[in-house]
Amino acid sequence: MNEIWFRTGEATVLAAEGQYTDAMPEVLIGSVKGPVGQAFAGMMGQVQGHTRMFVVRDINQMVRPATMMTTKATIESLAYVELLGGVVQAATGDAIVDCLIDGTLPKEMADEICMIVMIWLDPRCADHAELDQADLYRTNYEATKLAIARAMKSEPSVETLIANRKSVKHYALDGVVDYD
Repeated sequence: MNEIWFRTGEATVLAAEGQYTDAMPEVLIGSVKGPVGQAFAGMMGQVQGHTRMFVVRDINQMVRPATMMTTKATIESLAYVELLGGVVQAATGDAIVDCLIDGTLPKEMADEICMIVMIWLDPRCADHAELDQADLYRTNYEATKLAIARAMKSEPSVETLIANRKSVKHYALDGVVDYD
């Protein structure tokens, strides 16, 4: 496989009924020697409200390729941090390792590339008395695997985007824009 310089992908996996566990990771994959590696190294400091951490599956089990994760929502509580650094981080890590196992990520390049994953963890999860942590794991695992696969395949393709320009629209545009 040739060098991987700059690949992007995203995915959304929806929560079970009554949960706020939708997962919407956005991934950036590239060479540790290129712009992704520079961005990765630049994330080593912390930004208030947007914790950055290496993805680990458990203590002393940092994933390869080296992956940094951060949040899209501002962290406001310890309960949120515990979900992010617990269930969500573990799901993300498991998905990355499984992408190595199934060949989505090339094992032979695991030390030559790095990834940045931006995580959506709904702030309502931290205070949800009936939070289904298994669903939180499921959505983040499935969405991370899908986002990585899309990045590695450069999906959706330009042809797909052009073909569905008038048939697919952002959910927030319902009643706002008519594509007919």
